[in-house]
Amino acid sequence: MELTWLSAILVGAGYLALGYFIGSQYPPTFLFSRKLLAKRHDATLLNDTDNKKRNSKSKLKDPLQIEQLADILDDFKMILVVRNDLKMGKGKIAAQCSHATLGLYKKLLHRAPKALNRWEMSAQPKVVVKIESEEDMLALQERAKSLKLPTHITIDAGRTQIAPNSRTVMSILGPVEVVDEVTGGLKLL
Repeated sequence: MELTWLSAILVGAGYLALGYFIGSQYPPTFLFSRKLLAKRHDATLLNDTDNKKRNSKSKLKDPLQIEQLADILDDFKMILVVRNDLKMGKGKIAAQCSHATLGLYKKLLHRAPKALNRWEMSAQPKVVVKIESEEDMLALQERAKSLKLPTHITIDAGRTQIAPNSRTVMSILGPVEVVDEVTGGLKLL
């Protein structure tokens, strides 16, 4: 009789191990509807297509020169330059700064991953400053580009507070010393 209980325990443990192995190797499709699985599959295919497009685009572009600075310098920061003449509300400024940060991040993801990594390892510092006009912003962008710093300018759709196609915020990323050389005279927002 003792052998019967021991046999049952061993057989049960074997089935449990087999079930765990099968469950970890194959998703339990019977728990999900076919529509949900089809949507998941379509989303995966779209993501794969988007990734292939992004990768082919990034292969066409050369790495940015800031990558060389990432090998030498440690501290990187991002400056967000907000146009003060647009009189945006606090929430609008926050949204536009988020767009500018994400825009520059996406630009650097494939073209300057070392620089992006340095910035992330520096605790992703971001400083928000103000500038008085679009002309001043564009001049500042030219100055940053002359020092080989990557920039991104966010252009608003114009659905809420400001006119369509307004340049609202510019983001600049680079080594602290070089970025400060470009934006050092600007006041904090």
